[in-house]
This record gives sequence, C-alpha cells and structure tokens, in this order.
Amino acid sequence: MINYRVANLEALVIELKKGGVTLCDTIETVEYSKFVNLLDIEGNKIEFLDYN
Repeated sequence: MINYRVANLEALVIELKKGGVTLCDTIETVEYSKFVNLLDIEGNKIEFLDYN
C-alpha cells in the first residue's frame, strides 16, 4: 500500500471524484486523522491521510 499525507482530504476527494476516480470507501475519521482508500489502474491500494 502507498500512503500520501494531504492537507485537505475532503477537497482532494471532491477533485478525485470529478476526475472519475472510484474510491474504495468513504472518508473515515479516527482519533488522530482522517483517511480514504482507492485503487490505481493497476490495482494497487493508495491511502490518503489528513492529520489536521
């Protein structure tokens, strides 16, 4: 899995959806961060994290 830390997860998800990206799940919030997962075109899982 590849992880990327982003500054604004909600805005990124909106832009990804506009670009036709299918997310594996919805944004999940835990005590220390928010995160969401997607699959790239080769089937690799990518996770975006927002620690704000």
